[in-house]
Amino acid sequence: MTKIMHLLAALLLLWSFSSCSKVDYTEIERPAYLRVFNDLNLKIGLENKDEERPFLCMLIDPQTDKDGVPVSAALKGDYLDQRNPYAPPYPSHIGSSTSKNNPEYPGKENVLVGPVLNGFDLSSWAQVPSGRHRVVFYYRPMNDIPFFDLEPAMRRNKVVDTVIELGVEEVYTMHVLQSNFATKEKGIVLRTENFHKLPLSDSMVYINFYNYSAAGFWQADRNLKKDQYASGVMRYGIRDEMNIWLSLCKPGGTKTIPGYKFAYLGQLQRNTGNQVAPYYSFPLFADSASNHIITDIWQNITLLAPGIDPEQNPYRDFDAVTDGGYGLIACYGNGGQQSFVKGALFLPGMIVNIHSGTYNPRSFATVNTIEVVNGNAYLTTVQRKYAPPVY
Repeated sequence: MTKIMHLLAALLLLWSFSSCSKVDYTEIERPAYLRVFNDLNLKIGLENKDEERPFLCMLIDPQTDKDGVPVSAALKGDYLDQRNPYAPPYPSHIGSSTSKNNPEYPGKENVLVGPVLNGFDLSSWAQVPSGRHRVVFYYRPMNDIPFFDLEPAMRRNKVVDTVIELGVEEVYTMHVLQSNFATKEKGIVLRTENFHKLPLSDSMVYINFYNYSAAGFWQADRNLKKDQYASGVMRYGIRDEMNIWLSLCKPGGTKTIPGYKFAYLGQLQRNTGNQVAPYYSFPLFADSASNHIITDIWQNITLLAPGIDPEQNPYRDFDAVTDGGYGLIACYGNGGQQSFVKGALFLPGMIVNIHSGTYNPRSFATVNTIEVVNGNAYLTTVQRKYAPPVY
């Protein structure tokens, strides 16, 4: 009887191990690091009811059958939904819903992710083989059926089909987007990031800007963009050339830190090429009243057409009719809307406050990117590795 009980216990233990979910990763030699966003942020309404819903599947090096229907791929990024306003400095599956919809790649995908490279956390980038690859984005129906289990007719509708070259241990951010508003042409941007190669100070917060809006978007008739965006003075787009002004503010209002009211950063030009934009910076502890452990300043970014003085702004914050000459982005706390900043698009703050060491919280500088796409704006934050909490 004892032997039988021992045998049953062993079988139970074996079953418990085999029933656990496990992902076997194949080691990638000489990898590149890739992160992908779906920037097709149009909404489907009566004015564009015939357009495909921007729900995608990305295939890298797809294999097709005799009819040209994809049946497999070296890498797959399925259920790629429209991106979220904020891409945090950690994998997007943390704290996410049970939905299969993925706000980015790798996002929720169980794949090998990037390491800490030169002090920067690349866990939001996927490891992929370096070299030359064919990349194809397909429209897919909004259901839970994996792409290769869909009917063949539903695996043929291409969005973009292109070839890319990925260097060893290079860091890439890819965007699939609308390149022309009138023709509805789609394309991709493959940006080779350089933040991990620059001599950046850990006491400074860095930010760069891109305008990836479609050609002709801001000039188009507002009726063609009807109901695309709920609020914000830039809902109908900004001009192809804008000046960037930064204000650093104290929480609870728009009182600025001395020296940081409408600080001029540079120009933002519409460009859907692969170029890397320059980084601007401000001190992590710009507020002289800070104890240099925690800071809660927030960032107010004003975009104005060249020639307009921010102190003499002719546009009203509650008026959406700005002829593309005015944009406002408030990076405040967790990105929640604030009544004292009217007409802004709200994104989270650029400073990470988190329990580290004996301090709870402690403020850390980050590297940030803001991308404007057809009247909306998105923030991506990258953080350095920091000491774990001590309890």
